[in-house]
Amino acid sequence: MHSSPVKLFVAFMLAGLVAAAPLRAQNEVIPSVHHDYRIVELVEGLENPWSLAFLPNGDMLVTERPGRLRLVSNGMLVDEPVSGVPAVHAVGQGGLLEVALHPNFSSNRLVYLTMSKANADTSESTTSVVRGRYENGALTDVEEVFEAAAWSERNGHYGSRIVFDADGYLFITIGDRQAPPSGDLEAHPAQDLSTHQGTIVRLHDDGSVPSDNPFVDEEGALPEIWSYGHRSPQGFAIHPETGDLWETEHGPQGGDELNLIEPGLNYGWPVIGYGVNYGSGDAIHSTTTMEGMEQPDHIWVPSIATSGLAAYSGSRFPEWQGDLFAGGLRGMQLARLDLNGPEVVREETLVLNRSRIRDVRQGPDGYIYLVYDNAGEGTPSVVRLEPAN
Repeated sequence: MHSSPVKLFVAFMLAGLVAAAPLRAQNEVIPSVHHDYRIVELVEGLENPWSLAFLPNGDMLVTERPGRLRLVSNGMLVDEPVSGVPAVHAVGQGGLLEVALHPNFSSNRLVYLTMSKANADTSESTTSVVRGRYENGALTDVEEVFEAAAWSERNGHYGSRIVFDADGYLFITIGDRQAPPSGDLEAHPAQDLSTHQGTIVRLHDDGSVPSDNPFVDEEGALPEIWSYGHRSPQGFAIHPETGDLWETEHGPQGGDELNLIEPGLNYGWPVIGYGVNYGSGDAIHSTTTMEGMEQPDHIWVPSIATSGLAAYSGSRFPEWQGDLFAGGLRGMQLARLDLNGPEVVREETLVLNRSRIRDVRQGPDGYIYLVYDNAGEGTPSVVRLEPAN
């Protein structure tokens, strides 16, 4: 069982960037411990962009939460959205969320999208994953591969980050759907294996269930579940060297977490944690530790509202190889987490107070790309971090 003590670190802060032909190359050099860098603005005018994926030729697919998939080709935002994207439930935190390519995209052209979808009368919604074949600005043969058993009247905490591991398994985060952390906390949906609320699931690429998932043979448990006890998992990454699965999730008022995800484990929400109720500041948890529940590998108090997560393996910033980069919405920062095995030994804050960072990606060129969650013309939506020399 993985369990490590929580460590708090002093933050410094990093900045965001994106590809191809820059809109504005910033002359400002921003210092950091290992690499001084610049932020280069690449794309502007996207409406609440949420996720970014690179095509083999270096072009980008970017989701807009209202329901559009956009193509950035040769550094320019294509006017017409990609066609064939299903309708989404763009209410509250919902909409079109993650975009990711199948590991064999070059041969099968499969693109995966996550979204919130509503029931017939729109009274409830849940997290859905679809895939389709991308070619020439269009998605075809679109099919749903997963529908979360996480229906709720609330329009938040959809999770929706996805990654593929080296064996081609598909992992998906699902939030607790804002189920209130009150009453009998051990009866909360995030502690209930008969629902997908507050879980990470593991599937084959077609949505079928692997036979070695940890709860496949447990009566009353959903067989897709890989781990549980999560609140609002918004960052997800596979470490390129170790293959470890890392996740960041929002705490309530304080207590954002970084977790190393392992099969069958309970990550504690809402029974244990390090945050308090919004507004009142009243305690949620009676304790921060409990037998059988995992401790986070790192926490943020106060909260930075964790978002995208990337594990860096590029050559542009050699001293950052193997580090994790966690975006922050409320904190408007990029946190660099220096790892020694599974232990966070240092946090450095980059890109501070520029914009709400929604996603973090390593580009095929080895630069670090950030997606800014904003709406409106004249403001950067995608930026790129480049070394200053």
